[in-house]
This record gives sequence, structure tokens and C-alpha cells, in this order.
Amino acid sequence: MIIVLNGYPGVGKLTIGRALADILGGKLLDIHSVYNIAFALTEFKTPAFREAVERVEEIAHDLVLKLPEETPVVFTTVIAGDSDWGEAEWRKLQQIGTARPPFCVVHLSCDLEENIRRIGDPGRDGMRKPRDPDMARRNQAQAKPLAGLDAGNLLKLETTGMSAQESAQRISDWTARIEPGPETA
Repeated sequence: MIIVLNGYPGVGKLTIGRALADILGGKLLDIHSVYNIAFALTEFKTPAFREAVERVEEIAHDLVLKLPEETPVVFTTVIAGDSDWGEAEWRKLQQIGTARPPFCVVHLSCDLEENIRRIGDPGRDGMRKPRDPDMARRNQAQAKPLAGLDAGNLLKLETTGMSAQESAQRISDWTARIEPGPETA
């Protein structure tokens, strides 16, 4: 099973992803583990940055495909809108989902006040996560649709007022009702 937690910065993807991987006895591949190498060694949005991300992803995705098939893998990401980069990133996730079904997509969100509180948390600095409350305001006001709206297995989860553990449990309960086996990503 592949579970993609997709949402804008500060909605709780990593915290929920950790809790979910623990509940499911699975693995977590969060966007920051992939991107932080590129952030550390290249300039954001340059060709070198994209190349670094793609090379790290290639290694990570290859390792995911080598895991025992009964091991669930939780991905975190933020893919929205219709950019070439975003569409290419989404296709890669769909390919992994096709290779390791079922492919499950969770759109995470929270209200603006909660998003500002979460995004401002000083603990985000250690993972090079954005902490600008204006980013939360912009994302909430101008949000583009998250990738995965057409996924066969899609859960939209609003996490305001929920702990990461509660959110993860809700996702786990949802995935338990999904039939294993091949499906369209």
C-alpha cells in the first residue's frame, strides 16, 4: 500500500505521517528527507536543485519498490496546480502506487488560524520547513487544487482540532476498508 499525504505547508503532513507509519507498521518517506539534500547543496528552483531532487527521489523510490510488498509506505508532499514539475512529480507517485497497490491519496487541510499556528512552530526550522505565516495566508486564499482529485482512493481530511494521532488513526481506519490489489493510480 502506498499512502500519499498531500497538503500545503503547515497542515501536519510530517507529524501525521510519522504517527500513521507507526500505526501501520510501515515506512515514511517525507518530502523534506528528499528536498533537504537539494536545499543544502544547491540554490532553490535552479536546474541543479531539480536534478538533485530527481536523483534522490530515484534512489528513494527504488528502495521503496524493494521493500516487502506487505510494508505500507507513507509519502508526504505538496503537489498542487498544473506545473510541469508538479505533474511529473505526481506521475512518479502514481507509478509507485501502480507497482505497490493500493494507491491511496489523502488531502490534508486545516483552518487558517491553525495553519498559522502550526507553520510558526520553531521546531520546523530543523527540517528547513517554511515558517512564514504569510505563506499560510497566501496558500489558504489562493490555493490551487491538490493533485490526486481523480484518485480511486481519496480521503479529504480537515485536521483542525485533531491531534496527529487522531488524524493518523482516522486515515488508518479508512485504509483498512480499501480492497488490496491492482487499481488505477
